[in-house]
Amino acid sequence: MVKETKFYDLLGVSPSAGEAELKKAYRKKALSLHPDKGGDPELFKEVTSAYEALSDPQKRDMYDRFGEAGLSESGGGMGGMDPSDLFSQLFGGGGGGSFFGGGGGRPRGPRKGKDLVHRVKVSLEELYAGKVTKLALQKNVLCKGCEGKGGKNVQTCRSCNGQGVKMQLRQLGPMIQQVQTPCDACSGQGETMAAKDRCKQCSGKKVNSERKVLEVRIEKGMENGQQITFKEEADQAPGIVPGDVIIVVDVKPHDRFQRKGNDLYTDYEVDLLTALAGGKIQILHLDDRALSVEIAQGEVIKPGTVKVLRSQGFPSLRHHEPGDLYVNLSVAFPDSMPLESIPLLEKALPARRKLAKLDSKVDTEDAELEDLDEREARKARTNGGGPHGGMDIDEDDEEAGGGPNVQCAQS
Repeated sequence: MVKETKFYDLLGVSPSAGEAELKKAYRKKALSLHPDKGGDPELFKEVTSAYEALSDPQKRDMYDRFGEAGLSESGGGMGGMDPSDLFSQLFGGGGGGSFFGGGGGRPRGPRKGKDLVHRVKVSLEELYAGKVTKLALQKNVLCKGCEGKGGKNVQTCRSCNGQGVKMQLRQLGPMIQQVQTPCDACSGQGETMAAKDRCKQCSGKKVNSERKVLEVRIEKGMENGQQITFKEEADQAPGIVPGDVIIVVDVKPHDRFQRKGNDLYTDYEVDLLTALAGGKIQILHLDDRALSVEIAQGEVIKPGTVKVLRSQGFPSLRHHEPGDLYVNLSVAFPDSMPLESIPLLEKALPARRKLAKLDSKVDTEDAELEDLDEREARKARTNGGGPHGGMDIDEDDEEAGGGPNVQCAQS
């Protein structure tokens, strides 16, 4: 005789039903009561919990002798397993529908492991021409000796029913708390085996460490932050799909060029004679080519002049079509001028500006231009020195170094 028959009644079987009859009855009930089939969610949970208890010989014995109260006192009460998990086990991984956060009744499949992310430092030259590099990883792989089983004669732990955890009751003053703890019978593995049956290659761990070398192809035209994915090349473990190895392109700053999309920007200082009289300049490119650029005679290069070299920029990723190269020209002025050269300059250059005729009432006073110190020069450059300029500026603006003197776009 059993103390109570509630669990048996929920499944529609007699207390003398065997394991096969219990399983068959649960399958029939679960299919009809599953929330994705329009069934009652609460009743589905009760039926699932009843089967969970009765399918475990130890729990069934406690239930038959002491009823539900006996299960609660022993820490093996209802609700120890997620109903969707138990349903999935019996129906081949299916049934974890929308009620349980699954895919509408479709099989959820094995879970995926964690992705492994690596950053690879790349120079602008390497992105311009493309590069192949190798990355060595130390990863876990399923043991070939036991095929990831840990050994032979592996059995599901009866103490935790293969879950690896147990529910226990703890007394906290006047209150009782139910907590989940690792199963001590299987050390949280959910499986047991004799020591002599453990795999000698992995010592029962199911995985071994292995060195893996990946060939990383940096395509020309790639951008900072772009990712290269190696599918399922991360750590392996039993019952999961390995995660991906994700390589993130990390572009190092360049001392001569800045990139924005497929366009390049660079600064070039022209000597004063070439700026005034024309001549050739050479710009060293990212692939060690020297671009010979002619400044036509008669054209005067002013400081801050920007020129463009068409199709000399960065190659696009897909079709490798080059963008443009923008050159911000500055002029190198000499620190001083020999006095004997001044008459020659006066002959070659336009005449000096004539002084304005002032009203006779205006007093004329001699003044002397002085050199600025570094701080004063920085302030003057920031303000521009025009009719709306002035020395009264915010210190934060001064330190930021912004303002109208910024001539070259930033990438």
